[in-house]
Amino acid sequence: MADDFSALADLKAATPVAAVVREPKIDAQGRSYATGKRKNAIARVWVKPGSGRITVNGRALEVYFARPVLRMMINQPFQVANRSGQFDVVVTVVGGGLSGQAGAVRHGISKALTFYEPALRTPLKAGGFLTRDSRVVERKKYGKAKARRSFQFSKR
Repeated sequence: MADDFSALADLKAATPVAAVVREPKIDAQGRSYATGKRKNAIARVWVKPGSGRITVNGRALEVYFARPVLRMMINQPFQVANRSGQFDVVVTVVGGGLSGQAGAVRHGISKALTFYEPALRTPLKAGGFLTRDSRVVERKKYGKAKARRSFQFSKR
């Protein structure tokens, strides 16, 4: 090691390491882009300052995600970051079912918010919104009815 400390006094005298300062990633239109993933769903998310309108595949959030639980899940990053109604979101999502797509949109919104405003990384990370949920469906094996379920056994 370059710095060898023989006593606690040497450790106190050492210069602290500078913290990493993240720069905002904003394009020419004033948007931040991120990709969110969950199960087999992939969401491409653009976030820009606005009135809080969320558009998914050209439709309003309430139309695309009819279940209130899914809408609540998508709005969680804004509530944790205290930014409700401050950003317009445009989402293109493909693959998977509605639940996986909602998770992908939430993941993408969280990442895009951190790119737009790096100070929001700490509360979003603490809420677990920046971690990609890597659980996917297990594949079916040969000689099995499903991934692990065996065929019904009969003695005769």
